[in-house]
Amino acid sequence: MSSVCCGTKKQKLNNSYSNNIERPLNGYQESVAIPDMCYFCFDVLYCQLHSMDPPQTPNFTNDAYPLFVTWKIGKEHRLRGCIGTFNAMHLHSGLREYAITSALKDSRFTPITREEVPRLTVSVSILQHFEEAEHYLDWKLGKHGIRIEFISERGSKRTATYLPQVATEQGWDQIQTIDSLLRKGGYKAAITADMRRSIKLTRYQSEEISATYNEYINQRC
Repeated sequence: MSSVCCGTKKQKLNNSYSNNIERPLNGYQESVAIPDMCYFCFDVLYCQLHSMDPPQTPNFTNDAYPLFVTWKIGKEHRLRGCIGTFNAMHLHSGLREYAITSALKDSRFTPITREEVPRLTVSVSILQHFEEAEHYLDWKLGKHGIRIEFISERGSKRTATYLPQVATEQGWDQIQTIDSLLRKGGYKAAITADMRRSIKLTRYQSEEISATYNEYINQRC
């Protein structure tokens, strides 16, 4: 199941996976995320936008992980698309799929165009070490990404997630992050202490690697 990772801009505050996923199918490895994964995402997007055959199979590991692909644009690094999955996917097919999905099918944005590509930065996030938290504050800013489940004011179960870097980039504390995540998940009623305590929270860690278009071009030359 695909998930959107983060908000589009700073907010004014008063936004099926397995809990047992802790390592790739072939065993835990350090420093899974490498620049070649970002270059591959650029290859995939370039071929898609120019109606070319998909790029060749990459040389990096094809172990399976939950993952996100994030596109940002310009010197201000404005978010342009961010989608991923909490299902462990083999990296070759997973990055191929989500490089396109996050660039062209994030419903918050218009699809990325050819003209925008030279101003893009792409980030690949490999998710690991999923743990069910004891309570809604049982996680650390800057270290953990969080995924919450809650019951909406209409009685339906909703979910939402932020990658580890989102809260620190926005300058939020834990309460602000939780409240933003509830809004992102569609909760529209007043957010009370009891509401926060009712949340089921899963924390996880993310290994992230980024590359600009210029870095991609320099590597390919």
